[in-house]
Amino acid sequence: MHAAGLVLHPRRDSAAAVAAVLGWAAGRGIEILGIADELERLDCLAVGVSPAELGSRADLLVSLGGDGTMLRAMRLADGQRAPVLGVNLGKLGFLAEVDVPDLPRALSAIDGHEFTVEPRLAVDARLGERTVTAFNDVAVVRVPGDGSAIVAVRVNGQQFVSYAADAVVVATPTGSTAYSFSAGGPITSPSVEALLVTPAAPHSAYSRGVVLSVHDVVALEVLPSSGRLAVEVDGQVAGYVGPGETIELKARPGAARVVRLGMTTFYQRARRKLRLTDSAEIPPG
Repeated sequence: MHAAGLVLHPRRDSAAAVAAVLGWAAGRGIEILGIADELERLDCLAVGVSPAELGSRADLLVSLGGDGTMLRAMRLADGQRAPVLGVNLGKLGFLAEVDVPDLPRALSAIDGHEFTVEPRLAVDARLGERTVTAFNDVAVVRVPGDGSAIVAVRVNGQQFVSYAADAVVVATPTGSTAYSFSAGGPITSPSVEALLVTPAAPHSAYSRGVVLSVHDVVALEVLPSSGRLAVEVDGQVAGYVGPGETIELKARPGAARVVRLGMTTFYQRARRKLRLTDSAEIPPG
């Protein structure tokens, strides 16, 4: 490893984690990079660069924060060689691999090539003349006072299902534990290549979600009776669409890679962090 890049949470105190990375790198001749605007609030020796440079120059991206920071790091790593190590500074941290005390040991393992990577699927959404990328989900969401989301899902040019709902969520397997999960969608292993379409609070005749192939071209068509809808990309509003407009979606497998050190499996993390229980389990006693 020649260079590692830091991606910082915009508000949480990351000073201890940054110091751990710099201390580990000091005796190894490894350059530590960070986005210049983010480093301004820290007194540290990391080299400030632009977001584009961070993605292209780093051999590893280290995300210091929660899942939102991890998603941003994955977007910076999109199409680059650097995998992303998630360091949890939050509460849930579903995508993170290590906590701050374990960070030096994790970096040494990565430097010694003692790790694996999970390819993560992205979904590109065409909004007018621009394309936006999500690693969790793209959702069309009702705007309060503007009526329901009444949306047809088209697959490879053919209408498949229609929903009347508060929102329609198109999620990657990574995003299956986020908005889609809260709307009743299935938990899906990140090793599965698929898109999950889940209605939130549906009130239409058909109210089940669907699972689509990554080879399908998917479009969300806003029907004439729909209200104006916000388009949320990984939880951030990217624009608005109205009746008669269509959002085209295309899955892109392997867009980014996440570091795994073999500490836990996806299913262990899901059970612990989502506090899953089985209704058939008998309490000990």
